[in-house]
Amino acid sequence: MEETIQPAEDVVDALPEVLALASSFPAATRGQWEEQVVRVLNRRRPADRQLSAEQCLDALRTRTVDGLTIEPLYPPAGSDLGEPGVAPFRRGTTVRRDGAWDVRALHDDPDTAAGAEAVLTDLERGVTSLWVRVGAGAVAPADLGRLLSGVELGLAPVAVSSEDDQGTAARALLAVSVERGMPLAPGSNLGLDPVAHAAVTGTPVDVAGVGELTRHVLADHPGVRAVTVDACVYHDAGGSDVDELGLAVAAGIAHLRVLEAAGVGPEQAAGQLDFRVSAGADQFLTIARLRALRVLWSRVLQECGVPAAQRGARQHAVTSWRMLTRDDPWVNMLRATTSTFAAAVGGAEAVTVLPFDHVHGYPDAFSRRVARNAQVVLAEEAGIGRVTDPAGGSGYVESLTDDLAARAWELVQRVEAEGGLVRALDHSSLVQDLLAASREERARRVADRTAPITGVSSFPATDETPLARVPRLAPVTGGLPRVRDAAVFEALRDRSRAHEQEHGEPPQVLLVGIGTRRDFGPRETFTASLLAAGGIRGVLVEVAGLPDGDADTQTADTAGTQTVDTAGTQTADTAEVLATALRETGSPVAVLTSSAERYAEHGPALARALRRAGASTVLLAGSERELGDPDASLVDGAVRAGMDVVAFLDDLLDTLGVAR
Repeated sequence: MEETIQPAEDVVDALPEVLALASSFPAATRGQWEEQVVRVLNRRRPADRQLSAEQCLDALRTRTVDGLTIEPLYPPAGSDLGEPGVAPFRRGTTVRRDGAWDVRALHDDPDTAAGAEAVLTDLERGVTSLWVRVGAGAVAPADLGRLLSGVELGLAPVAVSSEDDQGTAARALLAVSVERGMPLAPGSNLGLDPVAHAAVTGTPVDVAGVGELTRHVLADHPGVRAVTVDACVYHDAGGSDVDELGLAVAAGIAHLRVLEAAGVGPEQAAGQLDFRVSAGADQFLTIARLRALRVLWSRVLQECGVPAAQRGARQHAVTSWRMLTRDDPWVNMLRATTSTFAAAVGGAEAVTVLPFDHVHGYPDAFSRRVARNAQVVLAEEAGIGRVTDPAGGSGYVESLTDDLAARAWELVQRVEAEGGLVRALDHSSLVQDLLAASREERARRVADRTAPITGVSSFPATDETPLARVPRLAPVTGGLPRVRDAAVFEALRDRSRAHEQEHGEPPQVLLVGIGTRRDFGPRETFTASLLAAGGIRGVLVEVAGLPDGDADTQTADTAGTQTVDTAGTQTADTAEVLATALRETGSPVAVLTSSAERYAEHGPALARALRRAGASTVLLAGSERELGDPDASLVDGAVRAGMDVVAFLDDLLDTLGVAR
């Protein structure tokens, strides 16, 4: 009997429209989930120290720099979420039909001969628009035509920006179009933002020429925009997500006022503004911030009488400069991938990935390729470009969008109470104070590694070869600072590198492993990694523990540390082994590393032995209470999770005699 095989199309047609994939599982309630949370978190706690359900939930909550609370579990979002392409544009300004977003490459190398070739390579291999920085330390205005010599200006949009002279950069782009007899492609932007320029330079807001150029674009360059509201300047100054979001909206309102004073009404002005925003490594905050910006801007334009269809906020997302690291720059590829994913899911119309070597200087061909392909792979191979608002309906994302929007709107109201952002920048310290507070909170989290930086503050690369690139000129300053999160750790590493160049080896600290590797391994590894974040080498010596008996000093391979060779000293007195190790490392600092049990058994005696052997500073990895000794002077401090690592390493380098 022959078996009849049902055609595949018939099987597909027979499937229900919505697959109930979890239908065979019993429904779980929040109460049941909370019971499991309490059970897990109390599993190893004594009976008299059991946590309540609320205490367990609070232990799972996190707080952002803005003070927003991230819950461990969210209920499903409501059904009234709106539609993509429809006001208030929460779910995107359009429905993605053509695949990907606008892949926009940054070009700012003053060497325009090499730059022109790099531009064509980008456009041939996935880039769809260009962002060119013009002015000091970037492309000279007179060289812009040379850089774009091979570009079909009517096909590839070009956006320009300038840190020193926005008007000249804008006119240079228009001049290239006129000279070539080729109109600029729709989506091109002249990059005028007098508000951000004033914030960065610390000069009064100067709107001269903005209205004139905007009217010129409206009359002679259809589809081209004159103004870019650059919110990245507030992000790079240490601003939080609420800061960046609120100041972006306030800056947009300020530009509407500038254009209205120049005779450009709100409806036309709305079509002349793009927003440039950051995309950070926290993907959910980035997604929610982009969605919230569209909601808030739609509300602003609604109050201005702009028709609903024209209220969408077009966003050019740039992977965060602030999150980039100089040391172990390869990890920047991972950060950029996460940021690009967030920008795409959040609905950005254009995305720029800063190359992984951006901090070192102008990128090479390889780093440009990686930056370009990060977007191409996500859009075409991962399929993100085929989906509109994939995060829509997530209880977490929708709640976070609402929270950010509400807090940012409060900030907009504060700025407006000062008379608007222009007046706030020119006549008050509101913006500077806001950013300083967020910068300090972020710096605290970076310092105690609540916000770890992989490859720098956590899991640092101790043997990397620095990249060689042509460095950029120092950016224009005078107003808001530009602060990278990793810079404070990089400064510590610079001290240690200078010491190594002068003395032939990096500063060193003796790590005393008590017992077997199973006893001291976890804390020794933690301590060695923490020291390496400041460029300090941990040198391990293993001891059995008894200072007045024979020492078991077998060596071990320890990643990130150098092990003292004590072979043949198994019968030597432990105190002599410690003295030899201190002498060979040339370090006055020693750190005891082991388990609480070994500390209680051998810690006090070994601490005293280290003092006798010449250690001026004795530390302990863990808690001093684990020594079980009433003598508080046995150790000089502890190395533990949650400490201010930057302050600790800075003081330790002073103790080791490392010059500033």
